[in-house]
Amino acid sequence: MTETNAARRKKETIRYYAQSPERQRRLYRRTLLTVILSQIFGGAGLAAGVTVGALLAQDMLGTDSFTGVPTALFTLGSAAAALLVGRYSQRFGRRTGLGLGFIAGGIGAVGVIFAALTDSIALLLVSLLIYGAGSATNLQARYAGTDLAGPNQRATAASMAMVFTTIGAVAGPTLVDVTGDFAVSIGVPSLAGPFILAAAAYFLAGLILLVLLRPDPLLVAKEAARQAERQGEAPAAAIDAAAGRRGVTLGALVMILTQIVMVAIMTMTPVHMRHHGHDLGEVGLVIGFHIGAMYLPSLITGILVDKIGRIAMAAASGVTLLLAGIAAALAPADSLAMLIVALVLLGLGWNFGLISGTALIVDSTATANRAKVQGSVDVLIALAGASGGMLSGLVVANSSYAVLSYAGGAIALALVPFMLWKGPRPAKV
Repeated sequence: MTETNAARRKKETIRYYAQSPERQRRLYRRTLLTVILSQIFGGAGLAAGVTVGALLAQDMLGTDSFTGVPTALFTLGSAAAALLVGRYSQRFGRRTGLGLGFIAGGIGAVGVIFAALTDSIALLLVSLLIYGAGSATNLQARYAGTDLAGPNQRATAASMAMVFTTIGAVAGPTLVDVTGDFAVSIGVPSLAGPFILAAAAYFLAGLILLVLLRPDPLLVAKEAARQAERQGEAPAAAIDAAAGRRGVTLGALVMILTQIVMVAIMTMTPVHMRHHGHDLGEVGLVIGFHIGAMYLPSLITGILVDKIGRIAMAAASGVTLLLAGIAAALAPADSLAMLIVALVLLGLGWNFGLISGTALIVDSTATANRAKVQGSVDVLIALAGASGGMLSGLVVANSSYAVLSYAGGAIALALVPFMLWKGPRPAKV
């Protein structure tokens, strides 16, 4: 009886907000604040694997050829999680999908710690797969901010959710030495230290969403669309099917290519630096700048995407990633400053691609299938990242870091002619 009453109250609350645009605007602002708070912790959880995942694998496996495996594994795990989070969100709302996704990421981080303690390669591989759920959830949280946003607010709303990831994402790599020292003090290998931070951060992010993301913005948006359709205020199919498919395909392509390039170069940069005498603190500094560039410009990027267009900013992403590849290839191995410049450009190019691609996806879907489509697209993004991470180690082992960087820039540049050829964007809803 209690569950029935709780379910009834939940439905009544959703209808209450769906009936009033003003109440939806208030909920939109509150949703953004909740997502922002969760993203601060989510960013810290994400940074651990990026910063020391390859180094931990190198240490445990004893070879450079498979240093891309950690990135490949947690991106493969994020692919499976993206599908599940998208489908759970579509059925039960963002709160359930995102909250459980972050908690799964925390469980994976705990598994990595025990793998390092027991020197278990098998446990490391399984734990990295589960840890990837946090990465997928961290990305999908950007969509929660768009559920109640107007057509000209969507990129800005997604960027608001992302920009605050910077706080945790930048803090995580800069705390590599501190968390490593703490790990050693409790008998854990130093390279597993950042995963202690990751576990706590992901658990906190999940709890914040499960407790505070009420009423659920996606469920309110779906109910508002149903009410409008019943009242004859909106067509049953607000988006032309062909234009919608084209928009989803284009948005997915932008995010897939930028993910491949970013992950490939980012994964091998710590290994490249360690081979040339840089310590963990310097590695953490470079990755901190990189992750800051991935997220900190988001608010400005979102405004630009809404103002000058999705296509123009997607093309800008390709050009920026090309410059990043050239800078990384030409940077002297002992030049910390040049490596920072290259990785900042790499993060910025990824930022342009992710936000413009996200806006294209939201523009091209309706509330009835939006979260499911978003999850499916994020599966492809995660698989692209897994491919980039896996191949990056093999490319560097058989050629060089410079070859990898030039190749990444060339792949990214292919976005520019494709964007210019694409034509007008799909209509907004």
